[in-house]
Amino acid sequence: MFWGRRTGERENLGGTSALPVGDDGVPVGDDAEGRALLLGVHRAAPYDVLLIGGLWTAQVLALRAAAAGVRVAVETARAQVWEVVGTEGGVDLFDVGRVPVLGAAEGRPVLVVRDCGMRPPRGRVVRAAWQSVLTLLPYLSPVAPRLIRDSALVGVQRVSPDEAQQTGRLLGLTPEEADALPGLGDGVTLWSAGRERHWVTMVPTPDEGTLLGPARRMD
Repeated sequence: MFWGRRTGERENLGGTSALPVGDDGVPVGDDAEGRALLLGVHRAAPYDVLLIGGLWTAQVLALRAAAAGVRVAVETARAQVWEVVGTEGGVDLFDVGRVPVLGAAEGRPVLVVRDCGMRPPRGRVVRAAWQSVLTLLPYLSPVAPRLIRDSALVGVQRVSPDEAQQTGRLLGLTPEEADALPGLGDGVTLWSAGRERHWVTMVPTPDEGTLLGPARRMD
């Protein structure tokens, strides 16, 4: 299983630093049954995640990981759109190809968010124990098949009908799942890990909403 599930009522604690985080990981939203799902980034083995979706979702995940005690480094060519997350959320920003060795270790996990456009270059970020890598693709691109193949977990937000059919083939989705992708609302992600699927809705906390605005698919 790639996911942990939090039981009980979600607490409304008001601040980004007080998110309801358990030992299993970082909250990515609620599934169709209202259960909060957690992304486990505290892992001894390397862990690669691909998000075909919007900047907003990646930024919320970065904030929540940092609030959970994970060191978060963002590799990006558009530092201006990440400045608020770096300043307010304690996230480190680096130019493309300039991410240093981050010293990931047990008790000091690292999440590297790669926001490097449609064709992320092979950079200095390497798979390592206690270091997870989340790659953001705004749309399905020519490198998507390789990234999907190499990723343990793939998230897909609203895409075009053509992209939905191609994504469905790459992920082994059912026709119904693939057909649903073009109509997904803002903040909704289909997370896929092998045969496991979860439709997840991410709702910002009050502080996240103030910092980043409401959920949106388009940047």
